[in-house]
Amino acid sequence: MRDHAELEMMLKGYGLTTAEILYRMPDHPGLLQTFVWQHYDLAPKFPALYQFIDFWQDKIEGALHSVAYTHQRLIAPNEWRNVSGELALH
Repeated sequence: MRDHAELEMMLKGYGLTTAEILYRMPDHPGLLQTFVWQHYDLAPKFPALYQFIDFWQDKIEGALHSVAYTHQRLIAPNEWRNVSGELALH
């Protein structure tokens, strides 16, 4: 059933968003660590990404240095069409 939910999200315009988060190590603030986050999200407002960043700032000790992201819609509106027939072979 999960596949259907993901397909429905893609048809509603969601795309795969990947964020590379650089943060400062709590015990060694001069060192940066990388965290990669990936989720389905809606461009251009990115509510899921901003919710995660808010969570990070409230709950995680490592101070954020930077966030770089990319977003790719997996199904564009012109790539989807409703087919109302079936062709059976043999």
